[in-house]
Amino acid sequence: MLRIVNRALLGLLALALFALGGSVLLTGLDLPRRWGFELPDWWPFSGPDDVVLTEADRTRYRDDGWWWPTVFAVLTVLLVLMLWWFLAQLRRRRLREVLVDSGDGAGALLRGRAMENVLNAEAEAMDGVSRANVVLTGRRRTSPETRVALLLEPHAAPADALNRLTGEALAHARDSAGLDRLPAEFHFRAVRHPAERVL
Repeated sequence: MLRIVNRALLGLLALALFALGGSVLLTGLDLPRRWGFELPDWWPFSGPDDVVLTEADRTRYRDDGWWWPTVFAVLTVLLVLMLWWFLAQLRRRRLREVLVDSGDGAGALLRGRAMENVLNAEAEAMDGVSRANVVLTGRRRTSPETRVALLLEPHAAPADALNRLTGEALAHARDSAGLDRLPAEFHFRAVRHPAERVL
């Protein structure tokens, strides 16, 4: 979900900046006169000497009683949304590397994607699992955490899948990396299937 929100926000921000920058450049470089075309009446800028906000636009609502409370309310909502987005990035940060105890005191670094791929393959090989998505998270390389999303077949029991996943796939990963613990957060969904017709 966070990935979708990030992409949507970045896409909207990029589109807005591209539209604003393009409209400013179009009139700032006086391209309509040079290339011989006219801009529509609703276009926000009329020529290279035009400004983004005129003095009349900046002071239009200043004396109205609703103006400043609305400005502060909108800025407060934007600040809260930006703080939520920033904290969500910190909380769900993907772990790039895991420090593996190699026994010689130096240690070795294991790529997080490699560990995720192995866990995904092992989870999807289990009976009743249609698809798996494992993501390593955490703040330090020595204490990773996992988020596991499983798409289960209709005949699969979530309790059995959970027991097998913790007892096999996660245990193998924990032992292979020499970790004391490997906490996991699980999300289960069932495959949608059409209703069976009874004759």
